[in-house]
Amino acid sequence: MKRWIVMLGLILTTGAGGAMEADIQQWHTESGTKVLFVERHELPIVDLRVVFDAGSARDGDHPGLARLTSELLLEGTEAQDAGEIARSFERFGARVSTNSGRDTGEFSLRGLSDPARLEPVIEELAAVMQGASFPADALERVRRQMLLGLQQAKSSAADQAERAFTRAIYGDHPYASPPSGTTASVEVLDRQAVVDFHTRHYTANNAVLTVVGDLTRARAEAIAEQLSQALPAGEALPPLPEVELPDGPQTVRVPFEAGQTHVMVGQPSVRRGDEAYYPLYMGNHMLGGSGLTSILAERMREDRGLSYSSSSRLSTGAQRGRFQMATQVRNEALGEALEVLRGSFAELRDEGPSEERMEASRRNITGSFPLQLDSNRDLLGYVSSIGFHDLPHDYLQQFMERIEAMDRQTVQAALQSQLDPEHMVTVLVGPEAVINGVD
Repeated sequence: MKRWIVMLGLILTTGAGGAMEADIQQWHTESGTKVLFVERHELPIVDLRVVFDAGSARDGDHPGLARLTSELLLEGTEAQDAGEIARSFERFGARVSTNSGRDTGEFSLRGLSDPARLEPVIEELAAVMQGASFPADALERVRRQMLLGLQQAKSSAADQAERAFTRAIYGDHPYASPPSGTTASVEVLDRQAVVDFHTRHYTANNAVLTVVGDLTRARAEAIAEQLSQALPAGEALPPLPEVELPDGPQTVRVPFEAGQTHVMVGQPSVRRGDEAYYPLYMGNHMLGGSGLTSILAERMREDRGLSYSSSSRLSTGAQRGRFQMATQVRNEALGEALEVLRGSFAELRDEGPSEERMEASRRNITGSFPLQLDSNRDLLGYVSSIGFHDLPHDYLQQFMERIEAMDRQTVQAALQSQLDPEHMVTVLVGPEAVINGVD
């Protein structure tokens, strides 16, 4: 039986006084899939996304398995090969894709809302979701592509820094599993492993379906039932384990001959929906998330000329995401750059932001954020995340309100409670003599 949930309104107000309204409606299909629907009739377009708890965090002892499975989902069924599947969507002006990350694997579809065009597209998507056959020749081709990508990554300092940083901050947690796998793992992945992963993870009870666009509620319900019934019922997966913070500060050095050294400094952050996310978002925006107007860009590029590109990033997930500062600097300037990078963070954390910088960041965030929701596809991503992470329907409205009301003491308190230099990891990828000469 369907479980109905009261519809909640989501209103985003722009600084100019205008508003975008999106009512998120939620229910469960007969098969157990959670559905979120936003009705929008401005354009004759429908965007939908089916998200599964099927990311690389579920790889287990087979790094790269989730990515390989995702890449093969559109490669064939018993009735059609990859080319025929692609033409079936293109014939009706639709686009379909798959993707995978650390938390999720997903199907995304964009099509015209005219029933004569949309209905055959939904039927085709249901057939693909139900009957992916993982052809041996396609598996071998995709696996070769993944191995080539891994080989190329060895010559990229940025890729090496990313892998080393992720391993260091997550340790033995499943988030440490690299989405693209390892050479040793990808070489031995076989079709049975892919079939088993797909059978376990791509199920109705492990899925969240989001639909945004030119549909009525009745049509959205029919589409949701059609897609959900194409999947085996399955069971929802148990939650991932909690992420433990690194025991203490550490520096990871990766020798790499280049004219610049890649630097990453950070630690695990907070999970999606954590109350501390809002002030941390504001703090990160000021530190290095706002481009050339951020503290790091000003001090590293404008004041010192140490780096063309310096930034910080805050991400979240089903479990703790990550906070990171990153830069690329001339080898001879590495020591000074580390002092500025760490010192800028420490100053913001220990002294808090200035009122002037708080106000500038507040205006920037609240002024630009509604523009990120001005299309079906943009809104789809946010609403899909709300559904997958079990966030309140008014999450986006809350975000705007909390940023508007944020004060410097709240930002400072969040930085001090959630981000600690005693748990920070520093990754240095550069010439051995250079990276060994700094702490």
